[in-house]
Amino acid sequence: MLPARTRKKITAPASWDAFPCGEYYRAALERQLQAWWGKLYGFHLLKIGNLSAELDTSGCPISHQVNVAERGENLHVQGSQYQLPFAHKSVDACLLAHTLAYAEDPHRTLREVDRVLIDDGWLVLSSFNPLSLVGIAKLVPLVRKRQPYVSQMFTQTRLLDWLGLLNYEVMMKSRFQVLPWCAKGGKTLSTHLPALGCMTVMVARKRTLPLTPSAKKVPARRQAIPQAVGASSKSYRKDHQSED
Repeated sequence: MLPARTRKKITAPASWDAFPCGEYYRAALERQLQAWWGKLYGFHLLKIGNLSAELDTSGCPISHQVNVAERGENLHVQGSQYQLPFAHKSVDACLLAHTLAYAEDPHRTLREVDRVLIDDGWLVLSSFNPLSLVGIAKLVPLVRKRQPYVSQMFTQTRLLDWLGLLNYEVMMKSRFQVLPWCAKGGKTLSTHLPALGCMTVMVARKRTLPLTPSAKKVPARRQAIPQAVGASSKSYRKDHQSED
């Protein structure tokens, strides 16, 4: 069972503009993913949540891109992230931009995404980093009730554990935007202290076989001592009897 605090109702923002410096967050995330969109391929890209729908994914060669959320603008399908209206293994890639941060049950969301993804499908997800300035602000009583501090924040290690349980291979992981109020997030600090970045992004692929297969154990066989060609125990005894 998930802890009670992860099941509380959290209102997801309808836009990046709901965040202080939200435009900087969005632009920084788009820069991080720009080099990866060209590596994704397939027929269907699912963008789950309003924040995902607002990201620029024009660099992705997947032509059919579907925005899904329970409510909001610029949506193609209205539906729950816990019961996506798509068949099993019908989607080539899924984008979860801070979707888990506002999910009542993040595990259920990931399992549902795993259900609709094809084998070797792509999963792109982002979240706020609790070990950052945003995470520190979450501890301030009067501030933590505002956006984005009201959201759930997961460490990179925790996200890796979740993906590992679902057998995903992480192709890229990064933390960035150390200073949220700067357009480039503090370029020098982001270069030398990336662990303090306010945002985390990961690109992973769904695998159907174990990533670290164990070697098959073959029982050892008792080996016989090789004998010389043409030699036998009988001839060996005769030779020694003649010598005596």
